[in-house]
Amino acid sequence: MASQENAPIKGAVQVDSKLATQSPDRSDDESLHTHSAISVAEKPKRTWRSYFWDTFDKSPEERRFLFKLDAVILTFASLGYFIKYLDQVNVNSAFVSGMKEDLGLYGNQLNYMVTCWTVGYVIGEIPSNMLLTKVRPSIWIPACEVTWSVLTILLAKCKTAQQVYALRFFIGLAESAFYPGMQYVIGSWYRKDELAKRSCIFHASGSIGTMFSGYLMAAVYRLDSVGGYYGWQWLFIINTVISLPVAIAGFFLFPDVPEITRAWWLTKDEIALAKKRMKFEGRANRGSYTKAKFKKIFTSWHIYTLTLLYIFFNNGSGYGSQPAFALWLKSEGYSITAINTYPTIAAAIAVIFTYIYAWTSDSLFRGARWPPMIFSGVVNIITNTSLAVWSIPTGWKWACYIIGLIGSGISGLTFAWAHEICSDDNEERALVVGSMNEMAYVIQAWLPLIIWQQVEAPEYRKGFITMVFIAAGLIVTSLVIRFLHHRELARKAHAGSLE
Repeated sequence: MASQENAPIKGAVQVDSKLATQSPDRSDDESLHTHSAISVAEKPKRTWRSYFWDTFDKSPEERRFLFKLDAVILTFASLGYFIKYLDQVNVNSAFVSGMKEDLGLYGNQLNYMVTCWTVGYVIGEIPSNMLLTKVRPSIWIPACEVTWSVLTILLAKCKTAQQVYALRFFIGLAESAFYPGMQYVIGSWYRKDELAKRSCIFHASGSIGTMFSGYLMAAVYRLDSVGGYYGWQWLFIINTVISLPVAIAGFFLFPDVPEITRAWWLTKDEIALAKKRMKFEGRANRGSYTKAKFKKIFTSWHIYTLTLLYIFFNNGSGYGSQPAFALWLKSEGYSITAINTYPTIAAAIAVIFTYIYAWTSDSLFRGARWPPMIFSGVVNIITNTSLAVWSIPTGWKWACYIIGLIGSGISGLTFAWAHEICSDDNEERALVVGSMNEMAYVIQAWLPLIIWQQVEAPEYRKGFITMVFIAAGLIVTSLVIRFLHHRELARKAHAGSLE
């Protein structure tokens, strides 16, 4: 059944010069003519080699194209998300490493800092993703990266919590363009058998950013008082030094989407190939937002169920952006180095499971996205139930924190599923992806203030109990989407057979 998630037509075709003039959105299409053809299978070939990496069963020309695409898009996306997450979570690392004491943050100020970032993030997401269907991603996304990188260094000069709140709001606003925007772009280049791996590799870089923030804080803490700055202030300074070069490189390397790309590192044949690949996937080119289109989008089950799925995912992992593991370690009397490094073990396990989810979804489950979601939901129920009890053996508590983040690895799968379900309408795909991320953060803007209050650390009883119910919601919603998607595909197949 899982193999029926999508049913491309068998066969193979040649990409030729005619394709270069198909896109009405590309201003220089008339000048884009190919003089040699690249063979591409309409239904990708699958052998045992595809279980390791999907390009092994493709033609040499398509492998070369995908190598270049991965080298640029995947590298830029991963580095960008790494620095985005580094700049997003650095306040947690700084908070447990002296910022709390130096700024006198003994109430719920950390909750408010997270909320200010979330409010900015929520405000910007859907408008940003809609804008990406009209402007070049190669300009908009790097510009936002530069903005949040510069704002991050200003956190080192903050003297009051209110100053941190203001900067965190604008950092969140700038960062809102990146994750849903990159998921939209990735979905514009990769096919079904390639998509989950790329989306999950991209998402895993966020967990790596979390890990690196802890290691970086442990290292820069030794710079305490150097140049008149505390160790936690050096964290913000070094974050910007790392972030800016990556952001600036995006202006020169990012390829936009196939129908408007002007990437200097792609040949004309490869651009034609990219367009043909997306045509086989039924992925529509950029169009216009009309009243009829909005009606179609908002009367479909797609936007509501996929958004609900991501709300459950995003608010069911990561402890409401609170450093729960680190705060427990701090309450147990561990050193600053231990507080910042031990939680990175959990992030490393999350990265490993992110890759496991991606590879099994694309290969073992033959494109089905829901099985890893069920697994992660079950694990979340077990770990959060245990932590809600709290009076459990110390070894099991360590285990719950160590494996407690593996549910965060399914984010890429949720977006891969959205790209496939909304593939025949580019504007719906952009709006749904933006809505998924935005509405998840709308909930995250207020929910942690109720269930993850700083003054209740490290037990967080309300938080852990709520996570159990959210995990159950994730399981149910993923099964509902599976049912609705199969029914929709069956109806399309039936309608096609009548034509």
